[in-house]
This record gives sequence, structure tokens and C-alpha cells, in this order.
Amino acid sequence: MKNEAIRALSLDDLRTQIKTEQTNGQQMRFAHAISPLENPGRLKANRKTVARLQTELSRRNNEQASNQA
Repeated sequence: MKNEAIRALSLDDLRTQIKTEQTNGQQMRFAHAISPLENPGRLKANRKTVARLQTELSRRNNEQASNQA
């Protein structure tokens, strides 16, 4: 998921997407433990996507906190 697409998400969609990506990542790790994935690079890509989503969520929360102060 590209940063432009992440920035376009609403706050609720952002939280939902984080949960979805974390669940997908967990399922991929379990599947990889049983039998190797065809493309193990997807694990790394999933971790990066989750990190991007969490960074955007944190940025928005910090922005809201500074606007309230």
C-alpha cells in the first residue's frame, strides 16, 4: 500500500486496515511455519505496510493533540 493511499484513508478505515494487515501477517507467518511460502518477501512487505499504517495513525493522533493544546 502506497503512502498516498494511506493518507487518503479516514481514521476508522486506517484502524480497520491495521487490524486486517496484522491478521494477514499472522496467518502468513503461521502458514510459513508449516510449509515455506512461495514468496517469503511478502512477510517483510506486510511488516512494512503495518508500520506505515501505524506511523500515519500516530501522526494523526499527534496532530490532533497539538491542535487541541
